[in-house]
Amino acid sequence: MRKRILGIIILLTSIISAPLNAQSIYVPDPLPSKAPVALSSAQKGVKTSTDIILAAMPVATLTGVLIMQDWEGLKQGALTGVTTLGCTYLLKWTVREQRPDHTSFDSFPSGHAAASFATATFLQKRYGWKVGVPAYALSCYVGWGRCFSKRHNWWDVVAGAAIGSASAWIFTTPFAKKHNLTISPYSDGQNLAIYSSFTF
Repeated sequence: MRKRILGIIILLTSIISAPLNAQSIYVPDPLPSKAPVALSSAQKGVKTSTDIILAAMPVATLTGVLIMQDWEGLKQGALTGVTTLGCTYLLKWTVREQRPDHTSFDSFPSGHAAASFATATFLQKRYGWKVGVPAYALSCYVGWGRCFSKRHNWWDVVAGAAIGSASAWIFTTPFAKKHNLTISPYSDGQNLAIYSSFTF
């Protein structure tokens, strides 16, 4: 069991770092590239922040899943991640759309948007809207930031978000329903409290 968990953690770590290391995989450009577009300091800052969020969201999610010992959620997250990145990079290397900043020909779809929306959808569907809403907010910022920093066109971001969300939707089941988690008001005659029951 421990070897299986260790294997899943290693797989997820490689999935998380894949978008950041994608530049190291060489695929010949279809056409001569134009001169790279010079970015303002604001655009560079936003670009860096989207890279940080891309890494932080899956790491925070993985940490939470491991703390809760939600092994089924870990498996579902791994399947979501593999599907998301597989579809994203297959399209990147097939479509070969030039980035708006003219640095490469792997603009479509956005890997950052795909990974962040996959994480957000996984969190929302597995654990509910309380964690889903902040995750979606961060994902929307990532999508906007990738356009603002000239790394993607808007349609790249929309396609990436759709791929990530669809992947998570396919593989993720609600944690509360799986474990019969119920939350309801409880009164002992004097005090009103929230009562929850949780069974495996």
